[in-house]
Amino acid sequence: ARQMHTKHRAVLDRVEKEYGVPSRIVVSIWGLESNFGRFSGVRPTIPALVTLAYDPRRGTMFRNELFSALEIVNRGDIELERLKGSWAGALGQPQFMPSSYLEYAQDFDDDGRKDIWASHADVFASIAFFLQKHGWKTGEAWGREVRLPGIVQKAVLAIPRREAGCRARRVMTDPRPLTEWRKMGLETTSGGRLPTSKMPASLVEAGKRTFLLYDNYEALLGYNCAHSYALSVGLLADRLR
Repeated sequence: ARQMHTKHRAVLDRVEKEYGVPSRIVVSIWGLESNFGRFSGVRPTIPALVTLAYDPRRGTMFRNELFSALEIVNRGDIELERLKGSWAGALGQPQFMPSSYLEYAQDFDDDGRKDIWASHADVFASIAFFLQKHGWKTGEAWGREVRLPGIVQKAVLAIPRREAGCRARRVMTDPRPLTEWRKMGLETTSGGRLPTSKMPASLVEAGKRTFLLYDNYEALLGYNCAHSYALSVGLLADRLR
């Protein structure tokens, strides 16, 4: 990740300036989705989606994705023989579903095509634009790891969880200001006190670790609604500082 962040720093800086999403976050998602562009899927997309559309379990969803994939070809964004991706129809280095491609893919290198298969500029910009449209706030963090002193652990873990959203969101607590978490006795991983801020944060347990998650974390869940994914992105991005 460090090597790739350095290698593509010029275009990443331009993307960050345009969309307000840190280059570290973009590189982290790129790494998790395609091993930094090394693998983006080899299955022909149209046959894969036709098969999944025929399957009655999620037929409606995949029929819609099939028509979106056909629209990508119809618009001339990529030749049919190059339209390849995952077994589920996810496309290119960002692994966008076809409907997401139509909505979020960017032509950042201005060559007239939104090439998320081969153009690093288009790949990075498309990831950043997706996060921007899912609520990423420029200049804010995604969250932080915290410690739960034993004396407050029971009270903190009794805080109600959310009732709506995907499974990952439903195991998060309702958001509360950082000042409130500070008063409850939560600490930084170094044992210090949390900042005095009214920024809303939700608590989640991940194995033996505990995290306070801010609004930008919601954008990461929008990309893939699983804590193993979103926390990996955030923690890897922090290592790139």
